[in-house]
Amino acid sequence: MLVKRTADYLQSDCESCFGLCCVALPYAASVDFATDKSAGQPCGNLQSDFRCGIHGQLRVRGYRGCTVYDCFGAGQKVSQITFGGRDWRQAPESAARMYEVFPIMRHLHELIWYLHEAMGLPALAEQHRDSISDALTQSEAYTELHPDALLKLDFAAHRAGVNTLLLEASELARSEARRRHKPAKGKAYGRGDDLIGAKLKQADLRAANLRGAYLIAADLRGADLRDADLIGADLRDADLRGADLTTAIFLTQAQINSAKGNGSTKLPPSLVRPSHWLEAAEKRA
Repeated sequence: MLVKRTADYLQSDCESCFGLCCVALPYAASVDFATDKSAGQPCGNLQSDFRCGIHGQLRVRGYRGCTVYDCFGAGQKVSQITFGGRDWRQAPESAARMYEVFPIMRHLHELIWYLHEAMGLPALAEQHRDSISDALTQSEAYTELHPDALLKLDFAAHRAGVNTLLLEASELARSEARRRHKPAKGKAYGRGDDLIGAKLKQADLRAANLRGAYLIAADLRGADLRDADLIGADLRDADLRGADLTTAIFLTQAQINSAKGNGSTKLPPSLVRPSHWLEAAEKRA
């Protein structure tokens, strides 16, 4: 199987994966997971065909964490390309190495996703677009490495360089957005701000810097988040009903999946409305 060399390959394709997120990653009993599981231990719900036995009931069975996870297509890349379609059951001698490679590939794919997003920002100057394009090419080249080379990759250094480019792109885009929108004057937010449970209903957060902000259970109903930088923001249980995120910067599907919303929440065209939003609305009705 070949993985398409466009942004499409950053979409998870569980049918082409060997259930790597269900095996390689650990989790602990919590509000997100019903049980404990060690890294390298197959989840008890994983079937012989690598499908989840309770996929349609994950939330009601206590596995909400699975519904908000996104590997950015790393699962099928490691399964079908890096390890040539031989799964960890067929080749148990490769299992440990496959489990080590998977999170590295996932991080690379996430960076590539952000770089694709940055390339689409209209405010980028030519020099920044060239630098981002070069970083994108380099990142994609890393995903083609042999497993041993991937394990030796200095990912931290590569990520630091990419993060600098993403920050520059964000600042350019938000500066242009502020010029266009002239957001209402108010509190300025900074990277990693603690906004857990914050009351931000109908707040004007256009072009705000919410990078890495803790927005857990924040009330963002009706908030305007257009052109706000949300890279790394924790949106678990944030109430986005009626919020406008149509041009939010670096917003991922996983973040949306972890939040609460409804039919009036405005999302970027690249993201989809989670099914559990509709289910929650039906229960309220």
